[in-house]
Parts: sequence; structure tokens; C-alpha cells
Amino acid sequence: MSKRDELIEKYAADIKEKLGQTPDLDLLTKVTIGCGPAIYGKDASTVSGTSESELETVKKNFLIKKLGLEDTPALDEGIAKVLEAYGTSNRNKYRAVVYYLLTKHFGKEAIYG
Repeated sequence: MSKRDELIEKYAADIKEKLGQTPDLDLLTKVTIGCGPAIYGKDASTVSGTSESELETVKKNFLIKKLGLEDTPALDEGIAKVLEAYGTSNRNKYRAVVYYLLTKHFGKEAIYG
């Protein structure tokens, strides 16, 4: 099993355990691949929910550039909802899981079709 496959399994387990959801493995795999090498770096593989610059990066680079959403207050609200659902006290918010949840939140699964 490749390192990426191991990470996808870890992300799927996180979604089940922390969110009580059954993940769409096809979508999760595509989102993980879309994260590129970021999933392998200790810092880059997670999202800091308390860092304004990190949240701005998620908004600009993922929601606006990747998902093609317009910069509106709904983006910040969506990020806040996803991070709250993932657990504000959860220190390890994996980037691929956050992006997966944002993709589902905004109904943009077709981007990864």
C-alpha cells in the first residue's frame, strides 16, 4: 500500500470517528490527490483553525481558485462551520479532510468528477 493510500485510510477513519459520517472514498481520494505534496509535510498536511493567514489561504487557494466560488461572507461562514464540525479542540485537522468537507459543504463535488 502506498503512503498516499495509507493517508486516505487515515482521513476516512477521521471522518468516521470525529464527524460520524461515512466518507465518499472516491471524492476523498480525488481531493487528497488534488492537495499534492502538501499531504506529506507535517505543517502543510494540517489546517490551523486559529491562524487567520491559514484560513485566508484556504479561502483564496482552495475555495476561490480550485472550487471557483466568489469571495463572499458565505466562504468564511462555510470554513467556520466545517472547522466547528471537525472539532475546534481537535488539533489535527487534516488539510485533505477540511478540503473534502468544504467541497461537500458548498456542493462542488462535480469539480472532482
